[in-house]
Amino acid sequence: MAKLFKLAAMAVGGFVAGVLLAPKSGKETREDLKKKADEAKKKAKQKADELKDVAGEGKVVFKKSADTAGKEAVEFGRSAKATAERIAAEAAELGGEARTRASRVAADAKKNAHELQKDVEKHLK
Repeated sequence: MAKLFKLAAMAVGGFVAGVLLAPKSGKETREDLKKKADEAKKKAKQKADELKDVAGEGKVVFKKSADTAGKEAVEFGRSAKATAERIAAEAAELGGEARTRASRVAADAKKNAHELQKDVEKHLK
């Protein structure tokens, strides 16, 4: 960037020196300088307008991208919530099934222990 600035400054300096040293009258030189200054001003305005247009387009693209990302994040959140709810329901169902089986096993163990106790008492008599 600094090199570009130096190059532009040297070009402007060369132009001004050329105009000032040219064999023209003061009025012609001032007219030439005014003409060149007006041309430079027009080009600068044109470049500024182009930059403004590009920035506006970039803003639109950025906004669309941000909107899309936001929508995807919301959808991901919904999907994650639904998955978590489904997993929680399945876990609750499995927990209930495990309690039922544990109760049956405990009841069977209690019954077997009672029968074993009867057999032991019968054989000890």
